[in-house]
Amino acid sequence: MDRIDAMKIFVAALDEGSLAGASRKTGRSAAAVSRAIAFLEAHVGVPLLHRTTRSIKLSDAGERYATACRKLLADLDEADRQAAGERSVPRGTLTITATVFAGVEVLRPIVDDFMEQYPTVNVRMYLLERPVNLIDEGMDLALRITHLADSTLVAHHIGDVRRVVVASPRYLATHPRIEEPADLSKHHIIAMQHMGQDSWTFPPLAGSSVPRAVPITPRLVVNNVQAAVASVMDGHGITRVLSYHVASEIKQRSLQIVLADAEAAPMPVNLVSPYGRLSVPKVRAFVDFALPRLRTRFACLSKDAATPPDAAIPPRRGRVSAG
Repeated sequence: MDRIDAMKIFVAALDEGSLAGASRKTGRSAAAVSRAIAFLEAHVGVPLLHRTTRSIKLSDAGERYATACRKLLADLDEADRQAAGERSVPRGTLTITATVFAGVEVLRPIVDDFMEQYPTVNVRMYLLERPVNLIDEGMDLALRITHLADSTLVAHHIGDVRRVVVASPRYLATHPRIEEPADLSKHHIIAMQHMGQDSWTFPPLAGSSVPRAVPITPRLVVNNVQAAVASVMDGHGITRVLSYHVASEIKQRSLQIVLADAEAAPMPVNLVSPYGRLSVPKVRAFVDFALPRLRTRFACLSKDAATPPDAAIPPRRGRVSAG
């Protein structure tokens, strides 16, 4: 059996979630699909899939092999297009990754508009709350909100965001004032799973080079920013998120930034791609299309998330214990 053909069937099974789905997608019989998977497993010498009557699940080795297969098949597809003289025309499937919030609220409308303008390009968006190795996982582009380490990635700077501590005016009016990070110990903390559950770090005090790690004891820990913001909006506590997460709420003054003087330096937002991918027409077309729109969007979000000059913390109406 041809190994490339078997890889295509293997990837189709993963995309469809079953061997029967791969059979329908590839037009092969169920027996042919099973033979292709068995051929690959015999070739590599380890099981790639755990099968049940209704579904399949990758083994640890299968996960690594699937990543390599996707990259190889994508490279072969690109080589075919180049040989056919289609290199100058944006076409094919573009793969993009971002965090869930950035993908839904910022990237998705731009992707929709892009597909309207480029009907020969399809897009797959992977919205993930984990680091993605673009090369290993065969991705074309990523929207990254972090300080980038030195790598072979090509970065296009879009804007900057801040890490902010926010609460509702109603909550602040009935709880102790927050004048320095240590005051957080008196408050209900709603923590994001990936932004610190044991402590929040703030810049060093004047004359020191040691960042301040402030212990926190969260009342609630969530792994979704919308859930954290909704709980804070309802007056149940304080959370720490990125400024663009709450830009509209800050603008409408339904949430308020506290400890603005203790914020760390802003973090850059970049659209990144593996070295060499910009020569692919579909990638170049999206970068050219998306960059000005992303920069405008993050400029607006940055402005909306600015602390209003007259947004003083309301006076206390009593000291309510955070216990």
